Amino acid sequence: MIKKQTQVVLVDENDNLIGYKEKLECHKNPVPLHRAISVVIYDETGKRMLLHKRASGKLTWPNFWTNPCCTHPFKDESYKVAAQRRLKEEMGFSTPLKQVFKFIYKAKYNKTWGECELDAVFVGNYSGKIEPNPEEVADYKWIELDKLQSDVEKNSDKYTPWFKIILEKL
Repeated sequence: MIKKQTQVVLVDENDNLIGYKEKLECHKNPVPLHRAISVVIYDETGKRMLLHKRASGKLTWPNFWTNPCCTHPFKDESYKVAAQRRLKEEMGFSTPLKQVFKFIYKAKYNKTWGECELDAVFVGNYSGKIEPNPEEVADYKWIELDKLQSDVEKNSDKYTPWFKIILEKL
């Protein structure tokens, strides 16, 4: 479901702009380092986290559980604006978000596809209506943090690689 005409922002390890590349091409191995965002949503108590299962049509990590949304900032779009935009597009709601950290990771999905991202992570709280985009989201759930940690340890292969790193850092 990668839109073919979207350009991603290529950067160095210090987040300095080095160019742009079409999104589909940018995710072919070897994947160049590019900007990304990830959003983590807790309920109002902070004891449960919202997860979604990636749609089956995704080129990378289809049907894997992950954080509520992720994407790439557009050219001249800030990380925060991208996070707010994508949360609304994927999960159908808005809430205040705060950036908590950035990290770089690489992950190979298969022989063809992978990731190499400078990922800015945002967190927020929400407890209202969720209207997921079916092109992006196969399922979603709220899960208590201790149950989530236990499940990630037991069933690591059900979760996206970036989400496991985020969870460890949080």
